[in-house]
Amino acid sequence: MVALIKAAQLLLSLSILVVLHEFGHYWAARAFKTRVEKFYLFMNPGFSLFKKQIGETEWGIGWLPLGGYVKISGMIDESMDTEQMKQPAQPWEFRSKPAWQRLIIMLGGIIVNLILGFAIYSMVLLVWGETVLPADKIPYGLEVDERLKPLGFEDGDQVLEINGEVPASFTEIRRSLFFDPVTSVVLNRNGERVELAIDTDLGQLLVDSAIRRPFGLRVPAVVESVAPGSGAELGGLLPGDRIIRIDDKPLAFYGDVAAYLIARPASTMEIVVNRGGGEVVLQCATNDMGALGFFQKDPYSMDEFALDERHYGPGEALTNGFSLAWTTLEEYVLSMRFLFSKSGASQVGSLVTFGSIFDAGWDWEVFWRNTAFFSLILAFMNLLPIPALDGGHVMFLLYEMVAGRPAPEKFLERAQTVGIILLLGLMVLALGNDIWRVITGQFG
Repeated sequence: MVALIKAAQLLLSLSILVVLHEFGHYWAARAFKTRVEKFYLFMNPGFSLFKKQIGETEWGIGWLPLGGYVKISGMIDESMDTEQMKQPAQPWEFRSKPAWQRLIIMLGGIIVNLILGFAIYSMVLLVWGETVLPADKIPYGLEVDERLKPLGFEDGDQVLEINGEVPASFTEIRRSLFFDPVTSVVLNRNGERVELAIDTDLGQLLVDSAIRRPFGLRVPAVVESVAPGSGAELGGLLPGDRIIRIDDKPLAFYGDVAAYLIARPASTMEIVVNRGGGEVVLQCATNDMGALGFFQKDPYSMDEFALDERHYGPGEALTNGFSLAWTTLEEYVLSMRFLFSKSGASQVGSLVTFGSIFDAGWDWEVFWRNTAFFSLILAFMNLLPIPALDGGHVMFLLYEMVAGRPAPEKFLERAQTVGIILLLGLMVLALGNDIWRVITGQFG
């Protein structure tokens, strides 16, 4: 059921984005009196679920939920309709228009996606606001992945500076340590100032080591709920209990507790919890996977974490929405450098990965944030100078505007074929990665 809910959200999100992206091309084409023969949501090889001729355009819904398209007269595109290109050019065709008009038509979808990403983020901030954890209000410091500790990081570290700059929030700390070329980090460690000199590419290290949660919040082990029939329930663990010791070993933080339990599958242990201000001793057993069967309380719901709840008026939502969209796009562009390594290529995901980031229920704030993110991704990916993408057409149009003559049609046809093969190869890689993640249980 969870998979269906996530799939439905992904389908709705991408449908909104694809329709509006293609409308960007459609509106630009019609503005320059260029004929649009077809406008489709989803692909329709062989047949369509729905189609209706309205004026010069056939509007339809295909059966294969992979994007959508507009077919513009007189244009070499993924339809590879070369027969039309052998006929004399007509005034309503794409190829008859000035290069600057064709450039605007090709950029129409990208422009719409950029504006849409900005608009959705602004709407989200206006309706829901945002919750920020200030960098100087992280009570227990960071929880650090074991593979990063040889660099000098330790659990409980408070980040004071990164490359001489003071981070404003926990989000900014994580962003900077992944995306920025970090050379120095200043920490507060048990009241002492510690400076680390970083001589490695942290971002590449995280990708190469497949570290998915390098720097998290160090949070007390507080029980949110227990699973029915689990060792936690049978042993008497209750919501609100705060673990302080296991087998006489002080273990107060969730990361330490989880590591201790996983190392002791199918074991019975003495757990001391703080319940209502007093200590209670329990006997609980882990299962064969080393799980006790309780769910950790969200740190953002704990009193120790002084969150900054921010609410915006229309003007502030617009300016902060633009800033959020720009930062998100910048992060995505910066992350592309990891794609050209073997480990980075293994992180490429298909629709399965995209669907996994949606909420297991139907949280509209999460839905719209993801939709804004996808809109920006769609804009950037379509701008890449790859034949078969909008960016490929833009590249050839810019060549025409500089050289004063168009690229030969035969060359464009072959380039389109190469572009399609490249995209299909990328799709196969992404799907293969996701199949491996499903097999190995990486989606949970």
